[in-house]
Amino acid sequence: MNGDVYNYGILLLEMMTGRSPIDPMFNECLSLHNFAKVALPDHVKEIVEPKVLSNNKEVEMATSNNMQSRGQSKNSNSMEDCLISMVKVGVACSMESPQDRMDLNQVIRELYSVKSILGGT
Repeated sequence: MNGDVYNYGILLLEMMTGRSPIDPMFNECLSLHNFAKVALPDHVKEIVEPKVLSNNKEVEMATSNNMQSRGQSKNSNSMEDCLISMVKVGVACSMESPQDRMDLNQVIRELYSVKSILGGT
């Protein structure tokens, strides 16, 4: 599977941060990509769209229930790990140079990993 993932990365960062690449806060020194990149990994919660975080408790409860039903212990940081993974994918896909961008197969693997943590099949 080949394809240019740049636009996907920007879209993912827009969804995660709630900011557009043409947001007035961005200029020639700061882009959406760089904004997300400097937040990794310790400050991701600070840049994530508040609507994503407002659903955090519901998702954590569902994740915990799903993991318990499968006999797994709940990782207290699973939601934060998922947020970090999603932002990492967005940053990796939106690298300036096409050869530095994440391969589409790796993007799919990372997203399936997030899905499985959140209790999807």
